[in-house]
Amino acid sequence: MDSGFIISQNKSIDISNSQLYYSYNVLFKLLDKFGLIIKHSKTEVFYFNRLYEFFNPPQLNLSPIGGPILCPKESWKYLGFIFDRKLTFHQHIDYYSNKAISSVKYMKLLGNSSHRINLIQKCLLYKCCILPIILYGFQLWFYNKAPLSYHMKILGKMQRRAAIWILGAFKTSPTEDIEIIAEIIPIKFYLQKLARRSQI
Repeated sequence: MDSGFIISQNKSIDISNSQLYYSYNVLFKLLDKFGLIIKHSKTEVFYFNRLYEFFNPPQLNLSPIGGPILCPKESWKYLGFIFDRKLTFHQHIDYYSNKAISSVKYMKLLGNSSHRINLIQKCLLYKCCILPIILYGFQLWFYNKAPLSYHMKILGKMQRRAAIWILGAFKTSPTEDIEIIAEIIPIKFYLQKLARRSQI
């Protein structure tokens, strides 16, 4: 058994913790009968919460059954998706935007002093290599009525840096102008197009 989930949903954290404890205990005993071992060191606990005020969940104590005392994590990474407690996906956006910006920086090394890559090749590289990185899992956070101001701000900065690299423009160049010249769709409209296609 490679990985597994135990999910509990309740308005009370204490009740939820007790449900997780008993479920973990049952699972541990069942697997033990089959000769399988749970690696307690790899066990993690994570809480989602829709409350706006400060949220400080208690620890989950598994020591009575031989497990660890689990401290709730601030974020949870699974299959490349980074979840936070409020499902804002700010950390997810920050991580992949930094990864995309790093890729843009390394693409400056392509070519040499006599044969540089041209504007069309740069634009193609951005669309084929950078955009898929930054928009990985966008369906999780890009949906109707979702607050997107933070996401658009970060993605806009990333695309602006890419457009400046493509054109070799000044850093003070207006964003809308360099996107038009570089033939790059504004990121919000590009996301809307992808969302419509994914729904189909």
